[in-house]
Amino acid sequence: MSHKWGFVILFFSVVCGIGAYIPHRYHFFNENKTWSEAQTYCRENYTDLATINNMREMKKLNHTLMKENAKKAWIGLQREGPGKWQWSLADQTFYRDGDNYTNWRSGEPNSVGDNPYCVEMYKDDGKWNDGNCLNSKFFVCYEEKNTITNKYVVINETKSWHDAQIYCRENHTDLISVRNQTENDEIWKVINSSVGGVWIGLFNDSWKWSDQSNSSFRYWSSNKTSGGLNCSAVSESEKRYWSDVDCTEKLPFICHENKLILVKENLTWREALRYCRNHHHDLVSVRTEEMQLWVKEVAQNASTEHVWLGLRHTCALGFWYWVNGEMICYQDWAPGNGTGFEDCSHEERTGAVQSGGERKWISLPQSKKLNFICSTYEDLFY
Repeated sequence: MSHKWGFVILFFSVVCGIGAYIPHRYHFFNENKTWSEAQTYCRENYTDLATINNMREMKKLNHTLMKENAKKAWIGLQREGPGKWQWSLADQTFYRDGDNYTNWRSGEPNSVGDNPYCVEMYKDDGKWNDGNCLNSKFFVCYEEKNTITNKYVVINETKSWHDAQIYCRENHTDLISVRNQTENDEIWKVINSSVGGVWIGLFNDSWKWSDQSNSSFRYWSSNKTSGGLNCSAVSESEKRYWSDVDCTEKLPFICHENKLILVKENLTWREALRYCRNHHHDLVSVRTEEMQLWVKEVAQNASTEHVWLGLRHTCALGFWYWVNGEMICYQDWAPGNGTGFEDCSHEERTGAVQSGGERKWISLPQSKKLNFICSTYEDLFY
């Protein structure tokens, strides 16, 4: 084996397993604008006012604010229309659109009025009830790092729903989400020692993101959502939690730039690679399941049956790798693809994602002309 390939394989083994993908880049602007003015500026120059999907992104946004010594800034959340039920844990790898399991007790939910309402699970039958989020109850946290036998952590300390959410995010992963009857039964078993009901991660919410995304992530400071103001900002005085603000107030603001762009031009793989590197950052590398979910969302709008990814194959060594120099840790190949035993007699094989169906990866000759997905910036991890 040559020294060149020895170095490549060593590099692959070192980088495999780096932390999860962060899909937005944030840009802070120290110009005072109303929420609507800030929204217009972000849409004209970037993607939109900042959307935050999970705690990783919240930490990334806070890092941006601390670098700029910002005291308060608009984000893209605005109160709009009737509320809907959302889960606190917004990680797409855990809870995805279409998973709409509920287990309400007969007659529930029945909350009315302007107060926010959140959901408890009863210890006697595992059914759900909605109530005022300010009530104090025991609660259940989710711990993603633990095994299946101890991922549910019952906290025998009473807190309001929002304070329980803060506790779970600081000490575990988040308040528990429930995807099906099996999980509901598992949680019910572990709360038998509690007194009364326990908070779970479901809450009713009337806030919408400016970019129309379905992110259910919220980071309010305790009961800040109970005010009558209709726009939101990150505030240093609230320890970087969010607060509701009068939309006509003039504040600095944060825009976000999407990580992925679908280019609806039909190019060969090498032409697509050149285009992405000249106009954006690179052809997309898919390092995690979370990134693949975003790729699937983008790919479904393509005008070709398949969409180029930054996947290439080396005939000399018989393996696939990403154009950013990393080996394939996470994989989502369609059956019969990605085996490493490729036909190299005519031309190199490169990788694409299906734009329909299950949207899995396939091996194709590099001369095919397809749409492609560019990444707009290099990943940064904190």
